[in-house]
Amino acid sequence: MLHDDIFIFDNAVHMYDLSDENVSRSDGILDRGVHLKIAQLRRPKGQEKLYGNGDPIAGFARQWGVEDLGRLLFEDSCTDMAMAQAVVLYDVYKKGFAPVEAQYEFARAHPDRVLFCGGVDPLYPSVDGALREMERQVRELGARSFKFYNAHLGKSWGCDDPKLAYPLYEKARELGIKVLQFHKGFPITRARLEDLSPLDIQQAALDFPDLTFAIHHLALPYFEEVVYIAARFPNVVLVLSGTMHLPLVAPWQFMEYMGRLLRDVGSSRLIWGSEAPLLGNPQPMIEWFWNMQIDPELQARYGYPQITEEDKRNILGENQARLFGVDVNLAKQQARARRASS
Repeated sequence: MLHDDIFIFDNAVHMYDLSDENVSRSDGILDRGVHLKIAQLRRPKGQEKLYGNGDPIAGFARQWGVEDLGRLLFEDSCTDMAMAQAVVLYDVYKKGFAPVEAQYEFARAHPDRVLFCGGVDPLYPSVDGALREMERQVRELGARSFKFYNAHLGKSWGCDDPKLAYPLYEKARELGIKVLQFHKGFPITRARLEDLSPLDIQQAALDFPDLTFAIHHLALPYFEEVVYIAARFPNVVLVLSGTMHLPLVAPWQFMEYMGRLLRDVGSSRLIWGSEAPLLGNPQPMIEWFWNMQIDPELQARYGYPQITEEDKRNILGENQARLFGVDVNLAKQQARARRASS
């Protein structure tokens, strides 16, 4: 059972716009369909009627609103805080997969509970354009971090590219941004899989030791690579977005992932992210994770440690709070007060 003082800080929620009107190219419907199918397989059963208008695919191919996501996170789950992340996937979506302005609107609607994570791309339209947009998003919209998606259909770029990527990191440093986030693995378009490899994070993390590089989705299917990267670079953290729902279909596989991460990386650099709303209400997964144990057979075979309550508290919210300078004790007090008044 969840304790009242557990602090849940979701790193990855999105105000998606998967509407027909936002698809930028005729074959973009194929990319949207693939991603929605993957999401359907990992979504708790029965949530289509609550959050998707009854249709597991078409019901989620729409523009999400502030009230939609607010109800899901803060009324239907025990989430205390969240980060609304932009995903500027302009080769498939006109305004982006998760448009910048929509994430800002959600953060503005919940100023005490939601942080805004902006997004730019050095190829849409240019490096200079991306730098100007970073300035705007921080100065005018209050961005606390930036999310990058570098794998595009025929137009990808490397996260270790000195000419395309490094000016963005230098600008982030200038603007006081300390955490940069990257979609790795978990392809949501038909861009080349190898362009989603996390290997290009290594040189960037080495060249910018004062910045934190957050790799999302455990870079699946590049799990081995991401473990060896995170184990060697203290300024790399791993966000469990897109993988925390695996227990619904593959609980043993998820325990293997967690055991390996706890053994080789440690719980202090693992962060919970739900990908709400496309993966549905995060509450079932929060509860499953809190009750989870690493199977004794896995411990005996591979030397995995048992997951502790401290590990779970770190992963579910306290690591994210520390990363973004949120006072954990104060946030817990505010969360308890909200629960008591609701």
